[in-house]
Parts: sequence; C-alpha cells; structure tokens
Amino acid sequence: MTENKKPLPRRAHLITPGGLKALEDEHDFLWRRERPKVTQEVSDAAKLGDRSENAEYIYGKKRLRQIDSRLRFLGKRIEAVTVVDRPPTDLDKVFFGAWIELEDEEGEILRYRIVGEDEIDLPHGYISVDAPLARGLIGKFVDDEVTVRLPKGETTYFIAKVQYERPDWDKRPTPEFS
Repeated sequence: MTENKKPLPRRAHLITPGGLKALEDEHDFLWRRERPKVTQEVSDAAKLGDRSENAEYIYGKKRLRQIDSRLRFLGKRIEAVTVVDRPPTDLDKVFFGAWIELEDEEGEILRYRIVGEDEIDLPHGYISVDAPLARGLIGKFVDDEVTVRLPKGETTYFIAKVQYERPDWDKRPTPEFS
C-alpha cells in the first residue's frame, strides 16, 4: 500500500519593488560586468596552450557555466514574480510587505517583514510569505493574539504594530552589485 502524502502548499511568487530591483541589478551586474570579465579571462587562458592542464581555463569555464546558469534562473524568476507595489487599504491588517512588531509570551518584542522567497534575510527579520509564522499572521489585525504552529511547537504572539513604510528599526542594507 502507498501512503497518501499531502501535497506541498502552492507557493506565492510575490516580490516587493525593492526585491525585484535587487534581482534585476544582479542580472545586470552578471550580464554587463561579471560575464564579460570571466569570458576575457577564459579567452586569455586559452591562448596559453594546453587547456587540459590549464587551471585558469578550467575554472574560468566552470565559473562561466555558473554565471550562465544564474542568469537563466534570474531571467525566468523576474518574469514569474508578481510585484506588490502598493500598501493594502486596511493598514492595521497584516498583508504581504508589512513590517510587524510582535510580542511573545515572555514579553520579548520581535520584528519581522513579510516578503517573497527571493528576499528572505533572517538576520534582518525578513521572512517568507510562505513561512509558517507569516501564514499565521496574514489577515490578522493590530492587537490580535495569534497562535502559530512552528517547528519548535505552538507559540502565541500579540500583534503590537503593523506598518507599510520602512521603520527606523529596519537596518537591512540595500544589496549593491558593482
């Protein structure tokens, strides 16, 4: 007999405007700067003779394949995402893109932003809209108490604040490719 497994939930392909810009900037950097530089290095290494024992050539070709693979991924990803570029009408409710302040059962304040899977940055509190915590918070209001089933078990949070403009506490650096 086969065991019926529950299918994985459908993932949201949402992204913030900043997240889309970061993907586009990375694509642009790889295409306009990194790939031409590595292509030139491979070309120069190829002129040195025997390619079978030429480490610069071998590793340059490998790096070029990695760049091309990443460019293909970024191109497909940029086409597939849906940009959420405006806040919801109800600013007291948790939706995609919100910065949230939660209070846990011990009174500790936790700060998160709900973003797309391409923007996850746990050290800065950027969590995926598909994460269990985000799924439990979506649609809830300021002052709601929410119990969420996390890998460590059920945890209850109080939603202290929801906002859609970048708060002072968000110190996440903007990614740059130069």
